[in-house]
Amino acid sequence: MSVSAKIVKELRDKTGAGMMDCKHALEKAGGDIEKAVEVLRKKGLAALAKRAGRKTTEGVIASYIHPGERLGVLVEVDCETDFVARTPDFRAFVKEISMQVAAANPLVMRREDLPEEDVEREREIYRDQARSQNKPEKIIEKIIQGKIEKYYQEVCLLDQQYIKDSDKQIYQLLEDIRMKVGENVVIKKFARFRLGE
Repeated sequence: MSVSAKIVKELRDKTGAGMMDCKHALEKAGGDIEKAVEVLRKKGLAALAKRAGRKTTEGVIASYIHPGERLGVLVEVDCETDFVARTPDFRAFVKEISMQVAAANPLVMRREDLPEEDVEREREIYRDQARSQNKPEKIIEKIIQGKIEKYYQEVCLLDQQYIKDSDKQIYQLLEDIRMKVGENVVIKKFARFRLGE
């Protein structure tokens, strides 16, 4: 199937993928842009899996000061090359992450970073709540697991819902930028400051 240059450009603008990759994806998807995006995602995620172990020695440290100057955030986001660190897409991603930290107040980067005693304390609270509501013992563990997942989504940055699109989580945003720039990108660390705290 032959695809027009216009539709190839449209897919390229949407995904940031190379022209030939877009052309091949559209041919494979029968000219359907949404299916072509999926083809590119599958191909890109496979390629990114190979890059995941690569060192990220470049990047930026960025700040966000909320209007009123009572809340501020510092984030470090790393990538493989200085070239990518200077691109508008990468810079925009870093800004979005700093605004996410300001708005959603995560405690840790990923669920593995939470102290086990904190998670166990949450489990006990949920267990006591379920028992006080006379829930059957056989479903209490399922209730606890569901509430622990919700807890992770509140306190772990990578599990949080993106503040500008509740259908996306931050780890998906991270995958998107990795695909777009074609490099390993890592949110290294963050700090959130509130006046008086």
